[in-house]
Amino acid sequence: MDFSGKTVLVTGSSRGIGLAIAHAFDNAGANIILHGRSPLKEEVISSFNKTPKTLQFDIADGEAAEEALKALYKEEAFEGIDILVNNAGITKDQLAMGMKLEDFAAVVNTNLNGTFNVTQPIFKKMIRQKHGVIINMASVVGQMGNAGQVNYSASKAGVIGMTKSLAKEGAKRNIRVNAIAPGMIVSDMTDALSDKAKEMILNEIPLSRFGTVENVADVALFLAGNDYMTGQTITVDGGLYI
Repeated sequence: MDFSGKTVLVTGSSRGIGLAIAHAFDNAGANIILHGRSPLKEEVISSFNKTPKTLQFDIADGEAAEEALKALYKEEAFEGIDILVNNAGITKDQLAMGMKLEDFAAVVNTNLNGTFNVTQPIFKKMIRQKHGVIINMASVVGQMGNAGQVNYSASKAGVIGMTKSLAKEGAKRNIRVNAIAPGMIVSDMTDALSDKAKEMILNEIPLSRFGTVENVADVALFLAGNDYMTGQTITVDGGLYI
């Protein structure tokens, strides 16, 4: 796919799935805007074909998100964002009976409210420019639930609902909104699991392997390029949620 001339913002793109998606769009010719809560490392920035713009703010802070995006749109010669990938998120896992209220609120505030904090100002601009693509990172646990992740599951189920509503609101202005629901993807989190825990999870996955960040990035490119898909959630989980 060729995304030459398109500008893509990927939140939470300092590593993992977000970085893989940013690299995929970069390799397809797009102009990339990276985002992180902390300053991005030079080796990340230098890994792109074209030097990307960078943004730094906490998506859970609505005012900070609005100010950063407002400043971006005011930059001379900046023509706007064509594709937004809402990838940033956090986890604070614990069984429900032992979960602190502040940990439940923190995950929902970042993953759900934070996604809206970034999306709303960009969605307004997309309405005016009469085109745009938004891809929200959900999760298979937002579809099927998971013990120890009541906060994360709730936040990602909310993202799926938000995706469907935004798709209906944006359709008449040529704005498509879809979501990706990854399953177990090779990451720092899966690397930290014990061999026993990995074996238990793999026994639940029909394809008997974890996915890669590239598997998710491929779907992001597909959703950005297919102009007759909106309001959908594409599950990338090796068959876990069958």
